[in-house]
Amino acid sequence: MSNSPQEAGSTPLHSVSVAGAVVREDGRVLAIRRADNKTWEPPGGVLELSESPEEGVIREVWEETGIHVEVDELTGVYKNTSRGIVALVFRCKPSGGSERTSAESTAVGWLTPAEIEERMSEVYAIRLLDALDGGGPHVRSHDGRRLRHVR
Repeated sequence: MSNSPQEAGSTPLHSVSVAGAVVREDGRVLAIRRADNKTWEPPGGVLELSESPEEGVIREVWEETGIHVEVDELTGVYKNTSRGIVALVFRCKPSGGSERTSAESTAVGWLTPAEIEERMSEVYAIRLLDALDGGGPHVRSHDGRRLRHVR
């Protein structure tokens, strides 16, 4: 008997994560360099069962960066098809606090769109660039490395 939900014929399991596209008045966007793999990403993490997506974004951004935020709107839904993770990204504005690293981050910075494209992999950069374009919410899938382009 298989332990895989798909092979057993039941509904596949997914996890839900949330991330904040925190945009300052000057257009720069908050990002962290992760402690575990040294990659630059938007601040975020796994949504807890007891919290709303907006509460999760506020908590994750605060825990990883020291910045308090107000949530504006959902700007994208991104599915990692290889890991079964659905990420909800919300555009936020900073409302207090000051930048600091955490156990999960070795650097916190406010990046320009050009710096986002330069420092982040495609699947994370697009989340912040989508939040800046004002045309969302966007819905995209990727395999963990590359976006899947739907024709």
